[in-house]
Amino acid sequence: EVKLVESGGGPVQAGGSLSLSCAASGITYSFYCMGWFRQAPGQARERIATFYTYDGNKYIGDSVGGRATISHDAAKATTYLRISDLKPDDTAMYYCAVGEIYGCGSVNRVNFWGQGTQVTVSS
Repeated sequence: EVKLVESGGGPVQAGGSLSLSCAASGITYSFYCMGWFRQAPGQARERIATFYTYDGNKYIGDSVGGRATISHDAAKATTYLRISDLKPDDTAMYYCAVGEIYGCGSVNRVNFWGQGTQVTVSS
């Protein structure tokens, strides 16, 4: 059984930085993608960042493009997301996601989800 455990969420002040981690266990795919979506109340779940083990490619969403980085530790099957210059609009539930090969480009391609970690940015 695939298990994804997120950590690092919590309340932060606008202008600050936050680091999230997602540790995976039980993945059996030869290649997989691993990354982050977020969802605010009343809004659609949006893709924030993805790492692809097949070729090392990275995706960063436009909403955080100038402020976010994603990295991956293959030995630990753990992905890290860092967002700087946080804004109140970054407030959302952040979800770790895993798919096979390139299956992380949309919600309906993701195969496994973490339980989510809340990020709340105060001005």
